[in-house]
Amino acid sequence: MSYINYVLRRALQSIPVVFGLSMLIFVISRVIPGDPVRLALGPEASKQQVQALKAEMGLDQPIPVQYMDWLIGVVQGDWGMSLRTNNNVLSDIVARLPATIELVVLTLVFAVLLAIPFGVIAGTNKDGWQDHVSRITALFGVSMPRFWVAIVLQIIFVVTLGLLPLSGRLSDGVEPPPDVTHFYLVDSLLAGQFGTFVDAATHLVLPAFALGLATLAQVMRLIRSDMIDEQRKDYVLAAQAYGLPNNLVEYKYMLRNAFTSSLTVIGLSFGFLLGNAFLVEIVFAWPGMARYGVEAILYQDFNAIIGVVIVVGVGFVSANFIVDLLYGYLDPRVRLGDQ
Repeated sequence: MSYINYVLRRALQSIPVVFGLSMLIFVISRVIPGDPVRLALGPEASKQQVQALKAEMGLDQPIPVQYMDWLIGVVQGDWGMSLRTNNNVLSDIVARLPATIELVVLTLVFAVLLAIPFGVIAGTNKDGWQDHVSRITALFGVSMPRFWVAIVLQIIFVVTLGLLPLSGRLSDGVEPPPDVTHFYLVDSLLAGQFGTFVDAATHLVLPAFALGLATLAQVMRLIRSDMIDEQRKDYVLAAQAYGLPNNLVEYKYMLRNAFTSSLTVIGLSFGFLLGNAFLVEIVFAWPGMARYGVEAILYQDFNAIIGVVIVVGVGFVSANFIVDLLYGYLDPRVRLGDQ
C-alpha cells in the first residue's frame, strides 16, 4: 500500500467517527432534563412566549428532524444561536478558540521538552536517585487534580511570592497586539511588541504548568520504560564497545527508537489537553473555548455545548489522524500491515 493510499484510507475512516460523535452529543443534549428556553426567557415568561421561542429554534420538531436541520446548518456555517450570548455559536467559538489553542500547544511543547531529558536520565539510571525522583514526580503529576494544582500554584507564585500574574491573557493596561493569527505570542512578535510578548508569556506559565503536569508525567515514564528496553539491545552494546560517547548513544540512537511508542501518547495528549482545559481556564480566568463551554453548561446552552464538544472531538480525531500519518511514515510496517 502506497503512503498516499494509506493517508486517504485513514482520512475516510475519520469521517464516520466525527459523524457518530455529532449524532451522539446532539441526542444526549436533547434528552437530558432541563428547559433551556424557559431558562433563557426567565420564570416570568408566558407559555405562549416559550412556545414561540421553541418554534423559532426548531425545538418543537422531532429529534431526527432537529438533528438533520442542525447538521445542514453546521455544513453551512450556522451552528445555532447561543442562548447566553445571542450570537452564532460558531462565531463565539472562533473568537475564543485561539486562546485555548495557544495554551494547549504551549503546554504540549513544555511537557514534551521536559519529559524527554527527564525520561532519558531516569531510564539510563534505573533504580538510581534520578529514577526515584522521576517516579515520585510522575505519581504526583498523574494523581493530582488539575484545578487543585492550579490553585496551589496561584497561592505560591502569585499570592506568596508575587512572581507571576494571577489570571487572564494580558495584564491590565497592556494593549493586545494587532490581530494576525489571534495568538498573542505570535502576533506580538510580528508587531515587534516585545513587552507584550513577555507579558503574554508570563500569563501562560502557570496555566501551562497546571494543565501539562499529567502529560509530562505520562510521557516521561513511557520514555523511561522504552529507554530501559533499548539498553538491552545489541546495537547499544556494540556502540558502547566502540567507545561512542554515552550522550551520543542515548540521544541519537536509543531515543530515536524509544520515542516511537511515545508518539501516540504525545499526539493524543493534544486532544486530552483540549478536554482537560475546562477547569484550568476557569481557575485562571482564561478567555478560551473551554471556559465558554463551562459557562454554557451552567446556563444549559445546548447549542454552545454541542459546538464545544464537537470541536474537542474533532481535535481528538485530528490528533489521532496525524499520529497515524507519522506512524505510517516512520514505520512502513504500519501501513503495509493494512494490506
